Amino acid sequence: MTASPKRTPMAGGALLAASILLGPVVGAFFGQPSIGLLVGFGVGLVLLLVVWLVDRRR
Repeated sequence: MTASPKRTPMAGGALLAASILLGPVVGAFFGQPSIGLLVGFGVGLVLLLVVWLVDRRR
């Protein structure tokens, strides 16, 4: 009997890490690096959630 192929889940951790690192850089251009960090974290969480939902539907 052959085993059914396992599908590889998608990962969104890289998007979260990139947004956390880019947030303060973008925020520094506006003079608010700490707010940029928080916004980057929020954007990263939203992207992570989108990747998770898309992967769950596959």
